[in-house]
Amino acid sequence: MLPRRRLLKNNFTAEVSRRPQARFFALDEARFGLKLWYRRRWCPQGYRPPWPVHDRYEWLWLYAVVEPVTGESFCLYLPRLDGLCFEIFLKELKRQYPDEDLVLVLDGAPAHRSGQVRGPDGIEPLELPPYSPELNPAERWFEVLRRALANEIFETVELMGDALAEALRPYWDEPARLARLTGYGWWINSIRSIPT
Repeated sequence: MLPRRRLLKNNFTAEVSRRPQARFFALDEARFGLKLWYRRRWCPQGYRPPWPVHDRYEWLWLYAVVEPVTGESFCLYLPRLDGLCFEIFLKELKRQYPDEDLVLVLDGAPAHRSGQVRGPDGIEPLELPPYSPELNPAERWFEVLRRALANEIFETVELMGDALAEALRPYWDEPARLARLTGYGWWINSIRSIPT
């Protein structure tokens, strides 16, 4: 991979114009597991809402990239968030887009910064500023996915993975839906301002 560059919202257009032929994807990972996420529930006044409780600490990680302009995405389940799994994800992503230059907008997670990660040629990282998840369009997608799985008990990680795949399916079937969800104005305007 090429040297990392730091992305700021105000200089995204300059970064895009530096690589006009590249495709810009937002990358992030999210942990999904058997520990419940609670969401508000409606209940008659005077009654406590029933909350399922069955906390177990088994997880899988959803590695995902999304192109906010088109809504195109690529996802992979992996067992951990570390440099080795990140490298596996990058190789699979490049296999999906073999002839294209990709720029991945990502956060500063230790797995991303590991000096041991050897990404394939044709993928350039563009790092977000520290503590700025609101700049990553993929974060918005994960919020919706967590909401879809909230208040549910799953017996195994595999069953939870199947439910997560069902929550992802509408976005794969209709990429425009994902583009509406993740298409931040500053991102879209920057990409569209570059002549093809």
